[in-house]
Amino acid sequence: MKFRVLQENLRETLWERIEEGGLTGLRLAEQTGFKQAHISNFLNRKRGLSLEGMDRVLAVQHLSVLDLLDPSEVNKRASIMPPSNDEFQNVLVVDGAVAATQPLVTSMKVKEILKFKKSFLKKLKAETEGDREQWERFVLIKADAGECMSMYPRLLPGATLLIDRHYNSLKPYRRGECNMYAVLKNQNCTVKYVETAGNNLILRPQNQAYPVEVVAMDEGKSASDYIVGRVCHIGLET
Repeated sequence: MKFRVLQENLRETLWERIEEGGLTGLRLAEQTGFKQAHISNFLNRKRGLSLEGMDRVLAVQHLSVLDLLDPSEVNKRASIMPPSNDEFQNVLVVDGAVAATQPLVTSMKVKEILKFKKSFLKKLKAETEGDREQWERFVLIKADAGECMSMYPRLLPGATLLIDRHYNSLKPYRRGECNMYAVLKNQNCTVKYVETAGNNLILRPQNQAYPVEVVAMDEGKSASDYIVGRVCHIGLET
């Protein structure tokens, strides 16, 4: 990220504090030792700040450079995928909400790391719609008991699901078989069969004792925006 972008993000942060009533230009000038005109010119984009000036503003406002970074940039730089030099690939186990909403997984979000044969993962076909290039392709989630029972007998309690997030199409993976998907719902994952009816997403369980759910898609959105990925492997603890 360029220095001028950091300065602009600092301006926005300071203006937010001013508009909230917790700061004034005069107060900031007093805190930093700058003239009020100097602060005013910076806030109104008439001049920039030196590195020393940035440091003084950050210090008195109890900010760090990390507070000025784009969260997606932070995620990108903090994402991890431990290297594997053998026949196995490391796949991260994460919460459903992380799998559904975060293209790149940060170290603090990793619950566990499991290994899969690279030859197995390589054989899996992707079917991507929209922009998924920046998403880590494979993640693992542990479905809760309710999700498992709604898809019983395909899922059993304690199941760990390998999600291919580069398969967010409704196209059947195998002819005559329904894909099982992890789907974005309330900023989390639900696991269901998926179809559409008009502008609605139909989420069908395997277990008929559970209800069919209908989710209205936002304007301009399609099913691929809600599909987190195809469930391509199910593991059970024994």
